[in-house]
Amino acid sequence: MKNVKERLDEMKAMMQDSDYLEGKGLSNEVNIRIFCYESKEEMIVRHFIKQILDEPLRCRVIHYDLYDIFLDLCEEKRILDRIPALEERRGKDFIRKQLEKSCDAKTFAAKMQYENHQRGDVIVLSGVGKVFPFMRIHALLEAMQPLFNDVPVLVFYPGDFDGHYVKLFNRLKPNEYYRAFKAV
Repeated sequence: MKNVKERLDEMKAMMQDSDYLEGKGLSNEVNIRIFCYESKEEMIVRHFIKQILDEPLRCRVIHYDLYDIFLDLCEEKRILDRIPALEERRGKDFIRKQLEKSCDAKTFAAKMQYENHQRGDVIVLSGVGKVFPFMRIHALLEAMQPLFNDVPVLVFYPGDFDGHYVKLFNRLKPNEYYRAFKAV
């Protein structure tokens, strides 16, 4: 079995392949790929993402760290500074429920929307584990499909995807999502 660095090199080559960029061979399915890795490999994956953002590729990488989006949404709603006091007074469950309402999948997807999708764009999502339990990747990908159906989406996922279910950290309850493909 290949190690994560070898798989990331394959991923980099795939991202620049014209068939991948054009979504060929997917039978009209959305071009969503999930790159699974062990959570202990998080720093290697973060380093890889930083590298592909800094080097010239045959594609334009549009990177979204979901945790940064989460913080931006909380800041926009003017709740970021109040969260610690609310958590202390009302508890973690209250905060989780409130944040799930105000930072839902459609809000996340809308925050990522950008004008002028170009041929050769690749949307890269990271930070999936950092936004748990407020955002679940299966819900976000469903919300993204109508907005990004012309752009490949690549999810860096600390867990497992078997083609039908995503299982964060290889420990949590699996969530059904069958519209994506395993990357490498």
